[in-house]
Amino acid sequence: MKSKLSHLDASGNPAMVNVGDKEITHRAAEAEGRVWLGAPIMALLVGEELQSRKGPVFQTAIVAGIMGAKKTPELIPLCHPVGLDDCALKISIDGEYAVIRSSVRVSARTGVEMEALTAVAVAALTIYDMCKSVSHEIRIESIQLMAKSGGKRDFTRQ
Repeated sequence: MKSKLSHLDASGNPAMVNVGDKEITHRAAEAEGRVWLGAPIMALLVGEELQSRKGPVFQTAIVAGIMGAKKTPELIPLCHPVGLDDCALKISIDGEYAVIRSSVRVSARTGVEMEALTAVAVAALTIYDMCKSVSHEIRIESIQLMAKSGGKRDFTRQ
């Protein structure tokens, strides 16, 4: 019986998906994650930016997220390396949460869902790292794909 998991071969071993016969198309993905910061950290908010001894937290997290997206195939074993056309992150405040949103675009034979998700995860970890001296109660929550387009099937989270 053939596995429905695309990254397993007929013997059930890990395998990179062969995308060589696919057409190059414009592909896009968006992801989101939430980081609960709590009142002590939120008290450090100046405008829409947190400041720590290590520097501006959200600005640093945005740069880290973009770097993470670019490094995705080095972190996720079976991801194809793709030259990203665009990667953008935005961080906003919702109550005691930092909400991280990424948007990644490429013209390629494979999608960029993993790059969008990795961007959010790395940005969230950067926020944690830069704020942990104030509190270890920080929680990284609900990192999820919000939308993808350009492959076999499009997806939009409801």
